[in-house]
Amino acid sequence: MNANDHKLVDLANKDCCNNTLSADDLRKICLEEGADDAGFVDIGRPALEPERDAMLRIFPGAATAVSLLVRANRESVTSPSTSVADWEFAKTIERLADAAFRIIRRLNSKGIRGIAVPPAFPMDTTRWPGKLWEVSHKIVASEAGLGMMGVHRVIIHPKFGNHVILDTILINVPLDRYDQPLPESPCFRCGLCISVCPVGAIRMDEGLDFMSCAMHNYHELFGGFQEWIEKIVSSGSVRSYRAQFRDYETIAKWESLTYGHSYRCSYCMAVCPAGEETVEAYRRDKKAYVQAIVRPLREKREPVYVIKGTRAEKTARSNTAKTVRYVKNTIRPASIGSFLDGVTLLFNPEKAEGVKLNLQFTFTGGTEREATINIANRKIIVSEGHQGIADLRIRADAEAWVRMLNEEISPVRVMITGSIKFKGNPKHLKTFKSCLV
Repeated sequence: MNANDHKLVDLANKDCCNNTLSADDLRKICLEEGADDAGFVDIGRPALEPERDAMLRIFPGAATAVSLLVRANRESVTSPSTSVADWEFAKTIERLADAAFRIIRRLNSKGIRGIAVPPAFPMDTTRWPGKLWEVSHKIVASEAGLGMMGVHRVIIHPKFGNHVILDTILINVPLDRYDQPLPESPCFRCGLCISVCPVGAIRMDEGLDFMSCAMHNYHELFGGFQEWIEKIVSSGSVRSYRAQFRDYETIAKWESLTYGHSYRCSYCMAVCPAGEETVEAYRRDKKAYVQAIVRPLREKREPVYVIKGTRAEKTARSNTAKTVRYVKNTIRPASIGSFLDGVTLLFNPEKAEGVKLNLQFTFTGGTEREATINIANRKIIVSEGHQGIADLRIRADAEAWVRMLNEEISPVRVMITGSIKFKGNPKHLKTFKSCLV
């Protein structure tokens, strides 16, 4: 045990008196145990309010959030080989998780309690299709000064760029000082992430198109896996199955189940030149940078998974190197909360051209809630309560509404039984559904 460790023990032993821990000592332990950078946030900070309840639920004694970062090998992430990039991510996540456990064990030996949150999987799938992860590592990392989110919604570290993996540790003692967010973002909005995205999910000033990204990048996970299982059940014959799935797609499912899930794309991370370690090479010769890193990904021949009638389909079809493969949205709401949260993610501006609609909901039964969904100018806004002038008012038993959306009961049946009542033209509901993927 070195001198700094003795100092940390003394501080922990005095916890009943001064209840503080040295940030410098904690940072030293984090780096010694394998993190490439670490930052610390008081969980009482206002910016962590969306995460605080979850933090206290999984560890009631939490006082400090420790953000950990491990860098990935840049050449592996930028490789045109998806398997090489995926393997790098898998091993980096493993290395980060091991570092988090070692940090916790060292702190435990000094009388400090805490937990390590999974950096990625496993997650709590009982909350599907809501927030499966326990803590949003990006929010904690941003508050801890480890980086800021770029246009592509990935954390960019000021030195290492976005070729990093994040994790969070929660401990039961406060620190003598905490870190603050960076004064400015390392992202300089070069637009390379936009140019390389095979589904057009990244937009400079409109945020990330979650569904376009998820349907392709997470094809072997979540919805893509659900669709695969449901089509196996409904195929009826090998010939019918083969008409829907190529052999390589079946093998991809086997590989994902055997070796761990695979991502279809990490191109936005691959091409991002932000960060001290990369930016000078980009600025010195932008043309060479694009030729070496961006162009191989844009010109890579591969299947791209999209939902019909979306911007993702248009983007994929505009690139002759990509083979368009259609998928269905199998994300189904499990509650009124997931329905209202999910419609903003499922909204498809391409299908909402010229639509102006105000729907007002009153939910009864197991969930009592009022809400308004407004569609105008290719945008959707979900508000609590009844806002504006309604084109259609819907009063529905919460359970019946969710079951109807999931096609477990017919709209005719719920109307006959009075479980769902409309005031206004019911055709507006069909228009609303047509605006979703």
